[in-house]
Amino acid sequence: MRFETKAVQYGSMKNDIYGSVIPPIYATSTFRMEELGRDKGYDYTRCGNPTRAALEETLAVLEGGCKAWATASGMAAESTVMFLFKPGDHVIVGKEVYGGTFRLFRTLLEPMGYDFSFVDMSDLQEVEDAVRPKTRCIWIETPSNPLLSLVDLEGVVGLARKHGVVTVADNTFCSPCVQKPLEYGVDLVIHSTTKYINGHSDIVGGAIVAREETYCKGLDHLFKTLGTGQAPMDAWLTLRGLRTLSQRMKSHQKNAQIVAEFLQEHTKVDQVYYPGLPQHPQHELARKQMRGFGGIVTIDLDTHYVDVATFLSRLDMFSFAVSLGGVESLVEHVWSMSHAGMTPEAKKEAGIGRGTVRLSMGIEHPDDLVGDLAQALSIF
Repeated sequence: MRFETKAVQYGSMKNDIYGSVIPPIYATSTFRMEELGRDKGYDYTRCGNPTRAALEETLAVLEGGCKAWATASGMAAESTVMFLFKPGDHVIVGKEVYGGTFRLFRTLLEPMGYDFSFVDMSDLQEVEDAVRPKTRCIWIETPSNPLLSLVDLEGVVGLARKHGVVTVADNTFCSPCVQKPLEYGVDLVIHSTTKYINGHSDIVGGAIVAREETYCKGLDHLFKTLGTGQAPMDAWLTLRGLRTLSQRMKSHQKNAQIVAEFLQEHTKVDQVYYPGLPQHPQHELARKQMRGFGGIVTIDLDTHYVDVATFLSRLDMFSFAVSLGGVESLVEHVWSMSHAGMTPEAKKEAGIGRGTVRLSMGIEHPDDLVGDLAQALSIF
């Protein structure tokens, strides 16, 4: 089966008692035991739930992994994975990384004794130079949030295997429709399913997908013990959104390409970050390891002429809000919103400025999106 077919067919026949086409929501906290020591596969929803299991099965199939865990949020997925490691372990991570990830690593885990090196992940030599005897993990975000830098998955996995290091890839910006890190040998993939996988901005969720059985026992234990599982209703909505992922991504990417090309020529825009532009320094790498270029366009406004707050307030089609990946277009000010958890020094080191704006393309008509951006910039 091809991707579109798998997204629809998997997860649709769980505990099919009455022949329903769509799996039901098992809104129950507990399950009746058959007899002492025997149940029907589930005993308590924190540990497992048929609705969540339907979503997990589908995610594992679409990513090409052996097992998946649907979590309460993307940060719940990250936190669960990080418990595979222990204080004293060293983790290599990109200096340009999601602000929530930076906050988790720097303000919570680092004081507990975890050790992090923030490097330019697009430079394989810099990644290898950062490896130490206690390095246990290389944390990959590709394309990166927000400046859409790419990590050479094949190259980093090669380095990791050479040194016996676990690789974890955040695939939120692409989804398995556009990129499959497990195909390149990455050990674990994580998602904020709040974004493209659900696609409708009506739930918060996350996921972990393992390539092989190696980490399944440990993740099963952590998932159950930490209680990071997603609620049945949110899992059901995520599964519903997942069925149209491929169709939505076509529109997201078409719109992103058109908007990026328009902004590339605009005199009030200093820089456009989008892998689909031939000018992007890693355009060829994107063509190699991605099935498209994603639905996010980030820009640096020329703050000598453009007042960022005024620009944001003039937009009509782009809702001024955090998050991304929904059917509606969103815009956010990176410095003060998604990356507020980073220190000013870390933001500058990552290349994020006060004029950096991230645009998440919805599925509206591209002419309307271009027109909205044009009118918002026209007064400057």
